[in-house]
Amino acid sequence: MSAPLFLVEALPTADTLTLDGPEGHHAATVQRLRVGEELLLADGRGGTAAAEVTAVGKGTLDLRVTSRGYVDASVPRIVVVQGIAKGDRGELAVQAMTEVGVDEIVPWAASRSVVQWRGDRGVRARDKWAATAREAAKQARRAWLPVVAGTPDESTTTVVRRLAGAAAGFVLHEEAQERLTAVELPDAGEVVLVVGPEGGIAPAELAAFREAGARPVRLGPTVLRTSTAGVAALSVLATRLRRW
Repeated sequence: MSAPLFLVEALPTADTLTLDGPEGHHAATVQRLRVGEELLLADGRGGTAAAEVTAVGKGTLDLRVTSRGYVDASVPRIVVVQGIAKGDRGELAVQAMTEVGVDEIVPWAASRSVVQWRGDRGVRARDKWAATAREAAKQARRAWLPVVAGTPDESTTTVVRRLAGAAAGFVLHEEAQERLTAVELPDAGEVVLVVGPEGGIAPAELAAFREAGARPVRLGPTVLRTSTAGVAALSVLATRLRRW
């Protein structure tokens, strides 16, 4: 089994350090790491360090750094615009997409989103997505922490601007004729993928996305839930872009 990964604000410059705070508590108290065991530290921006536990305290670990590394950012970047979903479906989508390798997630207040993120509720909901992405990145041993971008509920107008500036933009839609497995993909820049909410993407939204240069695509003959469509599409992109 691979060594567990813990996220830190900055990687240590010295050869020894104490891991404390929430990550130290999780490592010492929850995972019960012991002297001699190894773990990974990551700053969420590509930097990594392997370390060995030299002492265990109450919610803390003393570590000795054994090696350092850096993982280049993936090119092109994959950005998923995820329609806000009800219940825990949005969080399920964020978790799975992070594990598969999404680089950025943009919450989208689609016209058919049952749930609307407004005011403090929106801030809390967006923060929950960010926390979900953080935990999923640790589980997946990712050196890069995906960004949960924008305001708590980006508007369709903002999504249109994002698509217009992308190297390639795609909209998952059940009536599309093109398949994501066959469309041409760029070598650099951003690939922006739009996933609608439970009620789907409204015709006016689809028209606006087309006008911005996005292409409607489908995955196959079945219609997927909003919580699974994004991760399925990311799996296709990860394979075609040779990330996998």
